[in-house]
Amino acid sequence: MALRNTPSDEIVLLPHEVSSVSGGAVFRENWFEGKASIVFPGKNMKEEFLATVKSLPGKFLRVEAEIVSPEAQEGSCDVYRLFLSQEGKSDEKPVSVPILSEVKKRRTVELAAFYEADPDLPLELRIQRENDDPRNSCSTETGVLSVRIRAVAPPEKNIIVQTADGYNSWPFVQELNGKLVCSYSRGTAHDIFETVRGVYARTSADGGRTWTEETSISNAPDGGEVVIGKGLDAEGAMLLWVRCAGPDWHHDLYRSSDGIRFRRIAVLRPNPMPMQITDLFSVPGTGLMSLWFSGSYNVSKQDHAWGTLVSKDNGKTWKQNVVESGLGYYEWPTEQSAVWLGGGRIFAVARTEGAAPDSTRAQFQLRSEDSGRTWTRARTNITDVLASTPSLILDRGRVYLYYFQRGTGQLRCRIAEPDLIWDHPLCWSDPEIVALASRENHHAGNVNACSCKEGHALSFYSGNEHATEILLKTVRP
Repeated sequence: MALRNTPSDEIVLLPHEVSSVSGGAVFRENWFEGKASIVFPGKNMKEEFLATVKSLPGKFLRVEAEIVSPEAQEGSCDVYRLFLSQEGKSDEKPVSVPILSEVKKRRTVELAAFYEADPDLPLELRIQRENDDPRNSCSTETGVLSVRIRAVAPPEKNIIVQTADGYNSWPFVQELNGKLVCSYSRGTAHDIFETVRGVYARTSADGGRTWTEETSISNAPDGGEVVIGKGLDAEGAMLLWVRCAGPDWHHDLYRSSDGIRFRRIAVLRPNPMPMQITDLFSVPGTGLMSLWFSGSYNVSKQDHAWGTLVSKDNGKTWKQNVVESGLGYYEWPTEQSAVWLGGGRIFAVARTEGAAPDSTRAQFQLRSEDSGRTWTRARTNITDVLASTPSLILDRGRVYLYYFQRGTGQLRCRIAEPDLIWDHPLCWSDPEIVALASRENHHAGNVNACSCKEGHALSFYSGNEHATEILLKTVRP
């Protein structure tokens, strides 16, 4: 492909020189408004082209493609995938995800939000249109007019909350009376059942720069204890859900007014028994609410469910409601995060389980218009996920969605106006990278976010199979 004259921090590739095309993709002159294009006919399983960039604009890169569709099919979607590689790069660990995009006559599609390159090595990129993807609904021609490779700045360093020996993991962060309270669990491995796993907390009054000594919340000898949700009660005290996994599986709810002393106020053994009860939030006229999910994680079983738990007495007692049951593994919304929008509306995003190789591996969007009595579930266009737990913040009328893309070590954020995505789950914005951590798949991730005086506080963990640490990042929206 040829280079267009651009600023020094970006390169724009044009279709005149392509290393190769395959699967039916073709080069055409004067195809769209007198411009050349690499055209995907939309008839074959995988149509693609290959290009090599010998001089890069920087170390950290974002890749976008300008895609046109002269005969755009109203309301249809197509799917693209970008493969990036550098021969000889020592830590090369290619990760590609299908990008689901609504078809328009002309659009810019972000194919990679962040790629760490070796500036001294050539970069090979392969762009593929995946017509065999289950969510593809476009059968007309599309064309790539250009590919833009832009240098971006890396995120600032993370703050360390806890780096004690062991497997420190699954943290939650809450603003409480002007302080940050970070709770987490620690054991020896990525194992929720190990009986040595206990729950701890530290507090910070200066935005995470310094932390108090660790407080032990609970470390019972007959089960593995893990923090699974947090929130505030009607009096402004912190509430903390703790799962106790073992022979007597149950969920405890703890309360604290200072983030140091915690008192257990409820013990739950619901049926169905949740795998997890998620963050608490207040629903006016209803009470405190948490979402939950249960199931076997078995791809061949239809035994997965989710719903709500509601308390009308500030967390002392709870009523369980089942929203959906008998779900298959890939239709199961887990680790939900919800916000109250007002007027009866609750908006939530949920994790998708498994590692489907196509765009069905996308986070779910859940919404209720009657204060949580009934719900609607839909898949989003958020496909850059792998066991990615979402965390939502409603801030000045906008929804901020934080999630960690495992395998890439990237903590991402998407921002949306609630009214724009309420009925349009495929309209989420492109992601921004706000933090970097370990790329060791399940040994990093599980972001949890809260609003605070510094902006947004994000807790997550990072490490390897033997040792992980609790990290924090503050972001000004």
